[in-house]
Amino acid sequence: MSETAAAPADTDRTPDITDVRRISDAVKNWGRWGDDDEKGTLNYVEPHHVAAAAKLVQLGEIISLAVPFNENGPQTGGFARFNPIHLMTRDGNDALANTTPRDFYGGKDRYIRSTDDIIIMPLQCGTQWDALGHIVFENKIYNGYDASWVTSAGALKNDVTNASAGLIGRGVLLDIPRSMDLESLPSGFVIGGDELEACAQHQGVSIGQADYVLVRTGQMGDVQKRGSWGDYAAGDAPGLGLGAAEWIHERKLAGIATDTWGMEVLPNETVDVFQPMHIILIVHMGLWVGEIFDLEVLGTRCAELGRWEFMFSAPPLPFSRAVGSPVNPVAIL
Repeated sequence: MSETAAAPADTDRTPDITDVRRISDAVKNWGRWGDDDEKGTLNYVEPHHVAAAAKLVQLGEIISLAVPFNENGPQTGGFARFNPIHLMTRDGNDALANTTPRDFYGGKDRYIRSTDDIIIMPLQCGTQWDALGHIVFENKIYNGYDASWVTSAGALKNDVTNASAGLIGRGVLLDIPRSMDLESLPSGFVIGGDELEACAQHQGVSIGQADYVLVRTGQMGDVQKRGSWGDYAAGDAPGLGLGAAEWIHERKLAGIATDTWGMEVLPNETVDVFQPMHIILIVHMGLWVGEIFDLEVLGTRCAELGRWEFMFSAPPLPFSRAVGSPVNPVAIL
């Protein structure tokens, strides 16, 4: 495979806020499942979709799509995000020195002692889902709820627990660079509906209602090869562009995830709006968006098998009133 490719040429007119509003209106799902809905595109998933996904398991092979949650993660301090801080509250040396408080496992005989620990971390510092209360646009969050529903106590509407029994079903990997005979896509490469559809056709896979589409750009592989995150967090990246929104909407996807920090192309296509696809997909479509997924092993394995669909399982941790959640997504082949 060659290493680089030219990014698609710029259009004659630079997209702006008017395009964001127009596309948002075209894909808006507000009220589609009722005025009190907080699940968004997870409403597309019916029991028969999950049952059908289970039948995709042929090898019993499980591939984790998460990056390690540790101090060497991708966050560099921007957007008030930092890497996990792991602290031991009781360790083995405490047990050896017999200095820990009485264990909840044992009694006076002290035959059994324990270790324990805590984690301090932003919920969106590693592999994670954005909840539908994560993005505010013109004072609204998904389904038209006022932004004031997200309070200092957390999200009283659209929190991540609305997906605690979901985000399981048929997964499809769209390996964009591999379909173009590339190792990875260059920063700034815009993935629109045409690119997604071309990749699906190249792989011979169909995509439809309730599917979870995982989009590999190869950026995670670049990080792994150089052994450094560099400007991965909020730096230039390939990703989804405005032209992908209607493609996603028409297929009634339950969720989409990528191997980049922010899912969408950076620099953004819009000069006056930061992260416009978050506005379109999360606020208006109610789509569940995953970021910082490690798709390298999965991409290689799918290519070896010539098979791009699998059972996908990635329920968020049910943190009450949270607007995001770390996750260990798995593909089961």
